[in-house]
Amino acid sequence: MKVKIINKSHHELPAYSTELSAGMDLRANIDEPIVLAPMQRTLVPTGLYLSLPAGYEAQVRPRSGLAIKKGITVLNSPGTIDADYRGEVCVILVNLSAEPFTINDGERIAQMVVAKHETVEWSVVETLDETERGEGGFGHSGTK
Repeated sequence: MKVKIINKSHHELPAYSTELSAGMDLRANIDEPIVLAPMQRTLVPTGLYLSLPAGYEAQVRPRSGLAIKKGITVLNSPGTIDADYRGEVCVILVNLSAEPFTINDGERIAQMVVAKHETVEWSVVETLDETERGEGGFGHSGTK
């Protein structure tokens, strides 16, 4: 699929690391390092602008390495970039560790997955079909 992109950063375009990768790394596009204190959040620009086709979204997700090694994650994970959004793609990062974390220009800070989605038309009814689960909520199936 072809997606229109404007790259105002001084970094390469997002790309797949391997042939079967679902996500493309997003890089910080900043003039100076950002020090993210424990429990602090910040908005990190990428310098990228997208025009997605109707019926698609771009999902901004954490990078697993940053999450496990440094406690850095995407706060509204996954963040959604809608097909009609034309502003800069930015990433909300949060530091869940006990140590400050420095974000440098060009650092891979998140990954982006482009995904198809459906548009829902609601059908208002009086009852729903019965299932075995019924109204069972969180933890309803036990621990085994």
